[in-house]
Parts: sequence; C-alpha cells; structure tokens
Amino acid sequence: MTDRAPRKGLDAQGIATDAEIFWNLTTAPLVEHAVRRGEGLLAKNGPLLVDTGKFTGRSVKDKFVVRDGTTEETINWGKINQPMSPEHWATLKADFLEAVKGQDELFVADLYGGSQPEYRVNVRVITQMAWHNLFVRTLLVRPDAGELAGFEPEYTIINLPSFKADPERHGCRSDTVIAVNFTEKMILIGNTEYSGEMKKGVFGLLNFLLPAQGVMPMHCSANIGADGRSAIFFGLSGTGKTTLSADASRTLIGDDEHGWSDTAVFNFEGGCYAKMINLSAEGEPEIYATTKRFGTILENVAMDEETRELDFTDASKTENTRGAYPIDFIPNTSKENLGPPPSTIIFLTADAFGVLPPISRLTPDQAMYHFLSGYTAKVAGTEIGVTEPEATFSTCFGAAFMPRRPTVYGNLLKERIARGGADCWLVNTGWTGGKYGVGKRMPIKETRALLNAALDGSLKNVEFRKDPNFGFEVPVSVPGVDTSILDPRSTWADAAEYDRTAAKLVDLFVQNFAEFAPHVDEGVRQSGPKQGQAQQSAQAPAPQATSV
Repeated sequence: MTDRAPRKGLDAQGIATDAEIFWNLTTAPLVEHAVRRGEGLLAKNGPLLVDTGKFTGRSVKDKFVVRDGTTEETINWGKINQPMSPEHWATLKADFLEAVKGQDELFVADLYGGSQPEYRVNVRVITQMAWHNLFVRTLLVRPDAGELAGFEPEYTIINLPSFKADPERHGCRSDTVIAVNFTEKMILIGNTEYSGEMKKGVFGLLNFLLPAQGVMPMHCSANIGADGRSAIFFGLSGTGKTTLSADASRTLIGDDEHGWSDTAVFNFEGGCYAKMINLSAEGEPEIYATTKRFGTILENVAMDEETRELDFTDASKTENTRGAYPIDFIPNTSKENLGPPPSTIIFLTADAFGVLPPISRLTPDQAMYHFLSGYTAKVAGTEIGVTEPEATFSTCFGAAFMPRRPTVYGNLLKERIARGGADCWLVNTGWTGGKYGVGKRMPIKETRALLNAALDGSLKNVEFRKDPNFGFEVPVSVPGVDTSILDPRSTWADAAEYDRTAAKLVDLFVQNFAEFAPHVDEGVRQSGPKQGQAQQSAQAPAPQATSV
C-alpha cells in the first residue's frame, strides 16, 4: 500500500487479493518496477523500451460485449461488436477474480477518461505489469493528489496477460479475450501484452456513454489556431492525423480521441500514442524529441543493446512500432486539454488510387456521407497478398471502437455542423499522378499550404469547380500551391486510365454505402458519387468553375 491509496480500495469492489498493491504510482517508480521485473529496458536518453510479445496490435476478433438488457437494443452487433452471454461473462469474471487473488504484485491507477469534468468517467485500472500501469497512466487523464484521495471508481479494467481464456468455458474465440460489460461497468483483458487494448477500451466506453448525453465522441486529433478557433482532424492510421495536428504554430488539444460538447472539443486523454516506424527528426521533430525523454514508453522499437541507440527504420518486429508519452512532451499544448467547439473539420484520407483531389470542400450532407464511409486505402506490400491499392472503409473513421450504430454518430456530427456552421474539408494525403506504384505521394508542403488556407479561412475565397466524380467542390487555384495537382486527372499520363480508376473507386464507395442508405435522409443519400458518373464525366465538357 502507499499513501496514494484511495479511501475505497479493491475490497470495496468485491475484489480480494493476496498481492502487494502499488497504488497510483508516478512515472519514476513505475519505470523502476518495470525494469526490476524485467518488463523493459532503458534506452539512450531515458525512454522505457518494452516488447509486447506476439501481440503487436489489437486482437479485434477476440473482443466481446456482454449482451443483456443494457446492450440488446443499443449495440451494433456484428463482427466488431461480438456478443457474449451473461452466463459466460459470470464464469469469466469469477475466473479472473480468482487469478487476481493469486497475484504477487498488482499495480492500480485511478484515472479519468475525458478532460471536460461534466463528461469524464472515473476509471480504475488494475494491471499485472508495471509498464502497463505506466502506459495507461500516461494515456488517460491524471487526477491531482486531492482528487485521488476521494476517488470512487465507476468503471474498472483488469488486465492480466498471464490469464488464458477457455473458449468453451468462457464463450470466446481463443485463449485471448477482451470482454466488456456495460451493465457491471467492467472490462477484462487476458492473454495479450498489447497496451492499446486498455486505451481503446476506455474509448469504447465513452463512445457508448456520450451520445446519450448529446456529446459527439470522435476518433480524431484537434488543435487551436492563434485566432482561438479550433479544428479537428479525422483519419485512419497512416493518413497524417497525428503529424498534421502537431503543428508548432497551433496549440495541440490531443492526437487521437475527443468529445464535442455544446461548449468545447475536449481530449479524452492526457497523452499521445504515435507510430514510430521511420520516425525522423526532420520529418516529425516534435514527436521525435519525445523519444529522447524519460517517461516515454517505446513499444517494439529496435535497439542496439550495447549502445542503447534506437533504430526507427527496423520493422522486423512490426510496422506498428509505437511511442506513448504525456501530451505536455509536445510543445505548445493546451493546459486544459480542451478548446472551443471546432470551426473547421478535416477528413483525412490517403487515396492510393490517385483519384481524389488534394483538398475538397464538403457540404454538411457530404460531410456525413464521408464520415460514415471513413475511406482510406492500403498500399501494395503492407500486407501479404496486397499487390494493388485496396480500399478500406472504416465507419466514422473508427468502426472498431464504435459500439452504437454508425448513424448515431453520423447524425450527431451533422447536427453539430449545422448548429455551429463548421467548415468541412476532405484532404487527400495519398497519391497524385497515378495510383501507388505509378504516381507519387502528395507533397507534404502542398498539403500543409492547403490545410493552412482552409484553417485560416482564405481558402473559402478562391475559385472552385465541381468534381465530376464525387460532386464536391475543388479549388481551381490557391496561392502558393502548384495548380496542376488540384486537378488529379490532369496529373495522370493516361487520362483514360484515370477515368477507369475513378469509376472503380466510385463503385467501391457506392457498394460500401449501400448498408447506410436506408438509415439516412435523402440529402445524404444524394451527396455521394453515383455509379456511371465517372465514365460520363470523361466525355463531358470541362466543368465550369464557380467562385464564392
């Protein structure tokens, strides 16, 4: 026990254990325990280097939600939100608590999920590993000493990598399990050392709870400009969500998970969890600097054990090398972890087909369409068997974390856009001049120039044309930007091949959106691309530009 133990301990929750309990330890002692227990090593300049074992990412197929009176009609059941019976849950929980009882040591952190006091949840995290406790303490919001004294847990996470589930006994798929019970307010994580399960577990809780309170939960980054206006950046992995929001000229609110209430956009977390693969001081200086600080956790990053030098180019363990660090390790961050409701909404996509313009303006209906679509593309070589660009549609830019039906989040977004009048833009950080393997990646300089023009409002004053494939408006010319890249068709050596590729992408959008069409209004249904439109546009006269 420590003097940071709360008044209500584990016994008050019906959790008995013979373990020595380390309550609410700060960074230094948790690092010391991790090293003492052989969980990690210190790299040059002080970050803690850990290996997550065979799991280097989330075990999506091993996640289950208890199906009961609370969830029967509210959860979007399917491949992502898989049901677990209350009976199987009861057995799993009993076996987990028995495993907890027999531990030698346990690390417990009392934390907040959410930075806006009216909408945060109190989360108690019980971990078998010291570095897992350091991770979750880094990623969630840390109460001060006075708040800890009176802390009462509402939700509890128990994370035991040594626990092996029994599919027949526990109603799961394998010996790995992540089980969520919204009625009992508990998450059980077994047989995986990947720390992101805890982070996304809390995100899932907030994604379930907040819509009922009229708050929009979002898988996005957010920052604030010098003018006091905030922006949010939706995007899947690899689209630039973390990189583009970490801008030294703007104040960072957070890099991954936020809520949009009537009064604020607020970070769910108190830390960042960035990809480290191919990280460089030149490309991402703010993030690179965190890898030279004590208190940063580096997962699966290669290191020379003699010199303790890090090698961010080594993907032999995984492409998904990660770094976790407190948000204040990034210069110019919001002390309150929140800002005003957003004035600008950015949807990021890495279009490996080379079809989408570098930036497009969206109406509220188009914004809902693209939010529900959640499009990006995998490139050849990233996965076994992927030899051509492959479209990826992740609803709400985070389908794996959204327990409710997609239209719940889509309607919330559309209502908030309409109420606040936010400007919406689709930004393609992918390919131009051809698909992946033929064209080249969109120049970051051009992307930042277009993004800055969208954020400062000057982009609204240029001339626009209507895109013949997708129907959104595209700038004709923007000061400081190479005009040629604004019309993707003109960048291809073979315009007919562009038209065929655009038609293919349009068809993929239409096919993907078919499941949402019956559940959205006519304006949203009509705001997406239409099959046959791309082929017809190739034979039509050049579209007339419009100015605003």
